[in-house]
Amino acid sequence: MFRKIRILLLLLVLATVALGAWRANSRLTAWEHSIHVGLYPIAADNSPATARYLAQLDADSVSEISRWVEEESRRYGKSVLQPVVLRVALPRTVQPPLPPERPGPFEAILWSLQLRWWASRNDDIDGPRPHVRLFVLYHDPERNPALPHSTGLSKGQLGLIHAFASRQQHRQNAVIIAHELLHVFGASDKYDPLTTQPLHPQGYAEPGRSPLLPQEMAEIMGGRIPLTASQSEIPDSLAATVIGVETAREIGLLGR
Repeated sequence: MFRKIRILLLLLVLATVALGAWRANSRLTAWEHSIHVGLYPIAADNSPATARYLAQLDADSVSEISRWVEEESRRYGKSVLQPVVLRVALPRTVQPPLPPERPGPFEAILWSLQLRWWASRNDDIDGPRPHVRLFVLYHDPERNPALPHSTGLSKGQLGLIHAFASRQQHRQNAVIIAHELLHVFGASDKYDPLTTQPLHPQGYAEPGRSPLLPQEMAEIMGGRIPLTASQSEIPDSLAATVIGVETAREIGLLGR
């Protein structure tokens, strides 16, 4: 009996969350008003280099992401001024719950709920309450040369992102953050999870290009610039990326 009650309560919670997520996602993909995005820098390690990097982050540090979203939205005929307004919260050291390595359906749902609860307790920021919250864990590249996988949750309007605490990789961080932000807007990955190669045609910036390869830019959800059938490279900055047609449909820039 107790187990049935627990399952019923979980279903009620999930139904409430789903309804709220649907309403929030409708606003994100309408492209009629500015969407306020809060970026919460978190020190993923105790490195002094990470602390120094976080201390100098401000709104100007992420302004290229806002400009890129505006430029891409105008390419698809949207005219809203500042479609994304990014604000940076004060750095913090409190760590979010990390996703399980090989989660089953129940574990994934449980982690999602835990992350939302944690986010609701750690989302203080100046200004209006954000529609989207991005928690970015910064790693010292000298200590962690490879980053864990980042996650953007469209049903929770939040992201858990891993980036490098390095000026040299600042622009590539912007690519990662923009990629996860579009996940929150409803975009799907467009690369092979086993090889990380972008999928054709949806993961290519110019799917009709002749010759097809090498490409010169990356589709943001494809994540890389295809060079050959088996090789690709990470774009240096958002200037080398575009929102492709399928991604545009998923996030409401084009009719579905």
